[in-house]
Amino acid sequence: MATNEPYYTSEQISIPTEFPDILLQFSKAAIRTQPTDILAWSAAYFRALANGQTPPVKERLEMPDATQKIDTGLTMGLLKILHRQFSSKRTISLQQIKEKYEDLDIPQEQFDDIVQIGSFNDNVQWDHFLAIALTKISKNLTDTLIKICELLTSDPPGANARIPFEQWKKFYRYLAELDGEISEERIKQVIDYLANEWVIRQNDMIHPRNFLHPECPKLEG
Repeated sequence: MATNEPYYTSEQISIPTEFPDILLQFSKAAIRTQPTDILAWSAAYFRALANGQTPPVKERLEMPDATQKIDTGLTMGLLKILHRQFSSKRTISLQQIKEKYEDLDIPQEQFDDIVQIGSFNDNVQWDHFLAIALTKISKNLTDTLIKICELLTSDPPGANARIPFEQWKKFYRYLAELDGEISEERIKQVIDYLANEWVIRQNDMIHPRNFLHPECPKLEG
């Protein structure tokens, strides 16, 4: 059947040299991230690359967490993406966070709930927003602090998940005070125990086994 479509030979078609690698990296990123809305995520991915920003890509393929009782739409992998995008900034506008949530197709009610719990207004400290977001996928305060170590550590997966004690201490104090039922005395007992028994011997670092030790005062009072 005759067609009016022009015919081109391979010699006439110019393919940019970087194009195959761009498609390859995009395909790998999509497979690792498993976005629920592939079109919206693709737009965010290429927009981030074009603007020289961190794209919304998981570090590795993430299996469902059997310990997470409720599917909140949030996962450690997604929160790691957000942390890579925002960790260089001490404060960030809620609108910017909301836009990144939308890029990752995280339910709006999750964002709204975190904002309400933290009593956040226009600008927030990213560490505070991250801490509350992690509570949404954790069983309790102790589990949240374990996940904080796992998310922030520079150690390889399966290692101790060490982070600086000063950083851990700020997260613990913030979440304990937000809880409202943990006394200042208990917070001080935990911090003093960890500082004197473990941190002093670990180059000012802490990892989950330290605050899970039987002799450590209970984090939640």
